Amino acid sequence: MFCGDVFARSGREAIAAHVPLLRDKLSLDFVVVNGENAAAGRGMTPEICQDFFAAGVDVITGGDHSWDQRACVTWITQEPRLLRPLNFPEGTPGKGATIFHAAGGQRVLVINLLARVFMKTLVDDPFATVRRVLSRVQMGRDVEAILVDFHGEATSEKGAMGHYLDGQVSVVAGTHTHIPTADDQILNGGTAFQTDTGMTGDYDSVIGMAADIPIQRFISPVPAARMTPAEGEATLCGLFVETDDGTGFAKRVAPVRVGGRLSPSLPAL
Repeated sequence: MFCGDVFARSGREAIAAHVPLLRDKLSLDFVVVNGENAAAGRGMTPEICQDFFAAGVDVITGGDHSWDQRACVTWITQEPRLLRPLNFPEGTPGKGATIFHAAGGQRVLVINLLARVFMKTLVDDPFATVRRVLSRVQMGRDVEAILVDFHGEATSEKGAMGHYLDGQVSVVAGTHTHIPTADDQILNGGTAFQTDTGMTGDYDSVIGMAADIPIQRFISPVPAARMTPAEGEATLCGLFVETDDGTGFAKRVAPVRVGGRLSPSLPAL
């Protein structure tokens, strides 16, 4: 299971409450979450990451807010289960792609990428970056599965990445826009894809923030107060994927939505 952007305290509480139960209910071998908004909407801390691992999360990915909490700048070099986008410039602390082992012993390569369209962060070409990785690691030979978290604003760029990697990886899951799209599917080459897995956070909000200040910023040129996270019950949003251990391709894909305001969704067992 891959869970989209965990936003602030409500999102963290959803991870703590639901991931242990979902690991058991869905017989999950491997759980990845995007944690770049976990600390009040901006970055993550070592303590938050440890709480995620304790809840049953195997790997945490990041995005454009990976460095908002300075404690992670050094801690990421010590914690291999925390990734940052692979296409950050050379010399950036941490790693953006690592092979992990799932509960059943399967080797899983997790790749974290940051898109460029409408994004303020200066990064290398994500398409060329992932191509270099896949020239060295092949699904079905070196690993049993490959998951790509593509963190980006433009749905077109994320769709292009899904089709670009179709037939080469198990899953391409989009993150960043905090709204789950309804296009979960297995592409023609066998790769599971969803443009955006959505936010694990309170949806009675403006993409995770309490609505009053964002509204003020849209209707008035006068500088508004600092935005604060919404604190209602979160919906855990994610993507469930079953893969073939022989080929690495997706056999089944389904959205996961638990708790909060959004309509619930779990894969049929």
